[in-house]
Amino acid sequence: MATTETNVAGSENIKLTAKDFATDQDVRWCPGCGDYSILKQVQTVMAETGLLPEDIVFISGIGCAARFPYYMETYGMHSIHGRAAAIASGLKSVRPDLSIWVVSGDGDCLSIGGNHLIHALRRNFNMNLLLFNNEIYGLTKGQYSPTSPAGKVTSSTPYGSLDNPFNPLALSLGAGGSFISRSMDRDPKHLREILLKANQHQGTSLVEIYQNCNVFNDGAFMTFTDKATKTLSTLFMEHDQPLIYGENRNKGIKLDGFTPVVVNLDEGHSADDLWIHDETDKLKSSILTRFFKPYEDETSLPRPFGIFYREDRALYEDLMAQQIADRKKKGDGNLDALLSGNSTWEIK
Repeated sequence: MATTETNVAGSENIKLTAKDFATDQDVRWCPGCGDYSILKQVQTVMAETGLLPEDIVFISGIGCAARFPYYMETYGMHSIHGRAAAIASGLKSVRPDLSIWVVSGDGDCLSIGGNHLIHALRRNFNMNLLLFNNEIYGLTKGQYSPTSPAGKVTSSTPYGSLDNPFNPLALSLGAGGSFISRSMDRDPKHLREILLKANQHQGTSLVEIYQNCNVFNDGAFMTFTDKATKTLSTLFMEHDQPLIYGENRNKGIKLDGFTPVVVNLDEGHSADDLWIHDETDKLKSSILTRFFKPYEDETSLPRPFGIFYREDRALYEDLMAQQIADRKKKGDGNLDALLSGNSTWEIK
């Protein structure tokens, strides 16, 4: 239940909780779906932002993840397949004061919506993109998606997928994203931390969330969540800290030129030898996004989680507002002259 508190300026503010962002709608995902965990963490984060529900909008496309706006006690829109980022960009253009969150699955966002994703990232509106990645089409009953691994047997690839899967974060960084990150549904504490940092970022933040589809692709990310393999297969990055992981934090990553190498800290190496993560270093962040091969054994590069890259860059909505303001200073324009342009001539 909402309570009130007084801020330093002396005015009364409403203190919200996660329950204030939960609707009275029945949550209709399959029992055990990873979306339940993500929903809970997002509701918790919304309460921690200090924003009011009427100042927040959730926009989704089509797919299991797209049910999200129904379960958030905010404004929302269940929009068109693949077009959520485009619709969100339009809304941010005219209502820059709103906190806008896009929710999309790997099929919705990276297949039919791939073009809208890359242009939203390069334009850099101040909004958040949550990419639920379960490496499958769940709503349409288990066809392979752009992130399904090669050889994946599904109802649409009965002999195994021949496609090379998308690397979503490498794609996003290449498109000019100003905040690139990854978390997972089964690590709620880490997910909350990343969501809060994404919200604080001024620009388009992309959060890839590994999400288990327990009906059509159960265990796709078990390597990164199972106790037996998690410590050796995952790397949780922190800014300005060495890349250390392992059951006893005795393994690390160092760079041999630009080649990442796994080293053992029990065998003559120290933390001083290791790669220090810098979220503002685009070149090294690009290398980290390529830690993407399936985990095989303890010599494999681990899968990174956390913030890969962030940068401060001008916001599209600010640039657009400034351009309009500058145009108005010059007085009324001539519509006929604008439409005619410079490519007209008179025939005599």
